[in-house]
Amino acid sequence: MKTRKKRWGDRKDGRRLRTREPMSVVETFILVDRTGSTNYIQDKVEISKAEEYIRRKRKEGLNGFGLMHVMVATYVRVASQMPAVNRFVSGQRVYARNRIEVNIDIKKEMTLQAPNTCVKIILSPEDTAEDVYRKMKAVIDEEKGGETDSSFDAVAGTLAKFPKLVFKFSIWFLKLLDYFGLLPKYLLDVSPFHGSFFITSMGSLGIPPIFHHLYNFGNVPIFCAIGPKRTEYEINRNGETVKKKYMDYTFSTDERIVDGYYYATAFRMMKLCFSDPDKLDLPPEKVVEDIE
Repeated sequence: MKTRKKRWGDRKDGRRLRTREPMSVVETFILVDRTGSTNYIQDKVEISKAEEYIRRKRKEGLNGFGLMHVMVATYVRVASQMPAVNRFVSGQRVYARNRIEVNIDIKKEMTLQAPNTCVKIILSPEDTAEDVYRKMKAVIDEEKGGETDSSFDAVAGTLAKFPKLVFKFSIWFLKLLDYFGLLPKYLLDVSPFHGSFFITSMGSLGIPPIFHHLYNFGNVPIFCAIGPKRTEYEINRNGETVKKKYMDYTFSTDERIVDGYYYATAFRMMKLCFSDPDKLDLPPEKVVEDIE
């Protein structure tokens, strides 16, 4: 991403967009929070090509490479060409995020007693699928193998020890700081409520993808849930029965960052990446910058 000089009104995690059309400026004052500004979409994507791609990557030594990595790499590629999906709303203003931050909810072990935690992966618009895999693996392996709590868990554990009224005031105060862009960078870096894209996989649990709400605290504008792989039998143009593999997914999106046409175009681009995942092996020819 282009390095820009910080201007008055910018935040630590993003620069304020100053050339938006009047309607979108007014919209952020009418739709005040993320919950009331969320649109939901449920769809499916054909994954035959993606599965071939995954098998090839595993043979190349990328152990554990899967649909989660393909989806995250696809988001990175879409964000590199359609940067408005990496905007966020805070304090009734729209900002372009300074970097790509993907939040993932994980369990250290697949047991009922194992605690949940969240990891944040810092990515670049130029990243390939292999770059995404290696960055995700490094962070997740460190978290699962660590004996101590993650940075976010440590902060949450400290807050949880406060008396109820002090705890409630502390959260209110953090929201106030965040509204004015004054939240310390350390908290922004560890917070699962701040980021570009939150993704969770229901496939490993064997259940359909849920419609997950967006958080009013923080600024994550897109939440994605992916489901397990499944098979469908369809009739092609020649009247023949063919077997196809699909993955269901849901997206919860903040409608204030872009309009429906922009989102629809981004989703079409995502599906094109799944139909030709080899393009994720090369960085984009050009990274598109957001408006001023």
